[in-house]
Amino acid sequence: MVNLIMVCTFFRYKTFLKLSILFVVSFLFDRVYSQVNLTDQNKLNVILILVDDLKPTLGIYSDSLSKSPNINQLAKEGLRFNLAYANQAVCAPSRYNLLLGKRSTSTGLYRFGVNFRDVYPEIETLPQIFKNNGYHTESIGKVFHVGHGNINDEDSWSVPHHGEKVIEYILPKSNNGELTREEAYFENYNLYSKEKIDVNTLPRGAAWESPDVLDEAYADGRVARHTIDRLRYLSENKNQPFFLAIGFVRPHLPFSVPKKYWDLYEKDKLPLPQFEKPPKDAPNYAVKRGGEINNFKPIDPSKIQLSKELKRNLIHGYYASISYMDEQMGRVMKEVKKLKLDKNTIIVLWGDHGWHLGDHGIWTKHTNYEQATRIPLIIKAPGYTIKNSECNQTVETVDLYPTLTDLADLNRKTPIHKLDGKSLRPIIKDSLVNIKDHIYHSYIRKGNLGEAIRNKRYRMIRWTNLKNREKVEYELYDYNKDPEERVNIANKNKKIIKFFLKKLDSYPAAKDPISM
Repeated sequence: MVNLIMVCTFFRYKTFLKLSILFVVSFLFDRVYSQVNLTDQNKLNVILILVDDLKPTLGIYSDSLSKSPNINQLAKEGLRFNLAYANQAVCAPSRYNLLLGKRSTSTGLYRFGVNFRDVYPEIETLPQIFKNNGYHTESIGKVFHVGHGNINDEDSWSVPHHGEKVIEYILPKSNNGELTREEAYFENYNLYSKEKIDVNTLPRGAAWESPDVLDEAYADGRVARHTIDRLRYLSENKNQPFFLAIGFVRPHLPFSVPKKYWDLYEKDKLPLPQFEKPPKDAPNYAVKRGGEINNFKPIDPSKIQLSKELKRNLIHGYYASISYMDEQMGRVMKEVKKLKLDKNTIIVLWGDHGWHLGDHGIWTKHTNYEQATRIPLIIKAPGYTIKNSECNQTVETVDLYPTLTDLADLNRKTPIHKLDGKSLRPIIKDSLVNIKDHIYHSYIRKGNLGEAIRNKRYRMIRWTNLKNREKVEYELYDYNKDPEERVNIANKNKKIIKFFLKKLDSYPAAKDPISM
């Protein structure tokens, strides 16, 4: 009997011991698991807003006529960069500069029609490094440039990319119900149709339209709606941080937006260009006339000068397009606050490059001048940015890749490839900390590579003929004395040119353009 009691006691003890061990293991597992979840919850989300052809024609950048209340509000909640620049004023390469963290001069990707994976298959994109660090990554609208032979990058995203139109019309008279040449370019129609066509033989669409329709009749409104839906879904999974890229297409041509945004402006009060000539003593190829604007009616490609009425309509369309895009961004920001995501989400607004509104007689981007290269850049980062602050240092697009990985404190802050930019985190914490005194951007025009150094006062451009490297020309502009770039002063300021050449020559030699 005693033995039986001892055996039962022994088994009870073993059972108790097993249960105790199981309880301790379970407790420790729960503690570790909760700590992992807590760490994941504390990771900062990222919302990256990309806007096509947007220069700082905004109220927060001292444009008193521009009606952009939502962008203004975002800037008041974060840090505004007053001297931010694109590394190239061309859509596809500029987005590569951002998403690869590399200048065009480092990759050779200056043009449309070259997909980076064909040249650099192992490169790790900005969203991809977040994805590889446990983030859900997603893109909506125009993020990578899709069109002109370029495609999206599937490896960057956790779910398929949600694309939208860039060229879009509602009024029958705008395109007569036909495929237009710009629409064909953006849909890669000439590449994937059964019969390849010469896009330039297609009809031209209207440069603007303003029907009385709802916001979601056009792409940016639909992008905002889809973004709101996705934010609601993503906010429910609090254990996984997200990187969400949102691409708005206006103010890119055509200026197709609802009538109410045109009605915000009195056309006759909008400023006409003040200086419509090429800079004196500048190389002829430095100024680009025509280009994409010629693919829209009623522009007459045979005429250099546009009528005053046509200029006013184009400028009116640009401002109206900004206000339309601003309202869509505002809808997204309202939802971010409603879901309380603003407490743990880095928000960045970035323009891919500027746009000439008739200055130098130019109605496009695709130059090395101020109106094409200066961009709006606003960053709001919880725990870092001070409300309504500004930075007057020169910064550039390639700085965003290292900045965002740094702010998010990723396990591996740098990708497998070398980045060209610098983290702006020290500036974001204190805008008076000096980390950059110039930026470097480029553009190729008629077989000449223009490499530019821009500091707070000057821009120096070295143009090198790609077939004859000994043929070199320079441009130099003093923005304290000549903000409109009326006169190239390179020939009269050799010492300043020499000073900037030292800075330019400190960078690796620029790669030749890659063509496929």
